[in-house]
Amino acid sequence: MKAPAFDHVKPDSLDEVLRLLQAHGDRARLLAGGQTLLATLNMRLSEPALLIDLNGLEALRGLQRVGDRLRIGALCTHAQIEASPLVAELAPLLSLAAPHIAHRAIRNRGTFGGSIAYGDPAAEWPACLLALEGEVLLRGPRGERRVAARDFFTDLYTTQRADDEVLVACELPIRRPGEQVVFDELARRHGDYAIVGLALAAELHGGRIARPRLALLGVGSVPVRAPAAEAVLDGRVLDEALVATAVAALRAELQPHADLVNSAATKRHLAGVLAQRALRRLPELAAQAAAA
Repeated sequence: MKAPAFDHVKPDSLDEVLRLLQAHGDRARLLAGGQTLLATLNMRLSEPALLIDLNGLEALRGLQRVGDRLRIGALCTHAQIEASPLVAELAPLLSLAAPHIAHRAIRNRGTFGGSIAYGDPAAEWPACLLALEGEVLLRGPRGERRVAARDFFTDLYTTQRADDEVLVACELPIRRPGEQVVFDELARRHGDYAIVGLALAAELHGGRIARPRLALLGVGSVPVRAPAAEAVLDGRVLDEALVATAVAALRAELQPHADLVNSAATKRHLAGVLAQRALRRLPELAAQAAAA
C-alpha cells in the first residue's frame, strides 16, 4: 500500500516544531527515525496532514554525561548507542539490549526517543529505561518537564507526552559501584518481536543483593516492573533457594497478555525462566568485575 498524501516540513529549531504542533494539533505527526511511523503510514493506520521532520535539530542528538547521569538525545540511533563506549561504561544494560533490536538496517535509522515516545510494550528501550529508573525530558509550550519512567508509560502505545510536546532526551543514573546488569529475551527468530524479555539491574555486595530492579517486556500493555519479586530479593544473600523464591513470586504477580501465538501461561513460565537465568548470572558477573 502507499501512504496517504501529506505535507512535509523540516524545521531548524525546536521552537518552530512547537509552533507547528500547536497550529496543526492532532493532524501533525513527528518524524524521527521513521521505522514505525512510515510503516503505519503505508498501511493507512496513520493519516496525518503534516509530517514534522525532527532530523534538522542538532539539539536532539548526542550522548553525554551530565553529572551523575547519562543524557541520551532523542535522535540518537540504536546503532549509535550499541557502538558507544560511553554507554558501555555508564549504562551497560543498553549495550546488552541493543543487539536484540530488530536488524542492523533498523538500528541504523531507528531512534531511542522514537522508541520511548511510541511506548511499544514489546520494545527493548522502554523496559531498560524502567529498570534503570530513568527520566523522560519533554519540551512544550509550557516549558520543559521531567517524567519518571515508572509514570511515563500509561497504556498500550500511550504515554504522558502531550500532543503539543516533544520528547527531547532521556536521562539515566550512571552505573553505581557493584551494580550488575543482565538483558535477555526469547524470540522465535532473531529480529522478531520478543515473546518475553527481561531487563535486570541489581547491586551485589558480599553475595547480598541490593536494589534489584526487574523490568519485563512483552507481558502487558506497558513495560512491567516486578515489585513482589524485587521485595523478595532485596537485602538477602543470593543463593539457589532465594532464586527459586523470587521466580515463584514473579510468576505469581505477573498477569501477562496472551498474543496470537503464545498463551498467558506460556509468557508467565518464560518470564520465570529468564529471571532464573539472569539471577544465576549475577554472582558470575560480580566475580568478573572484581577480577577486572
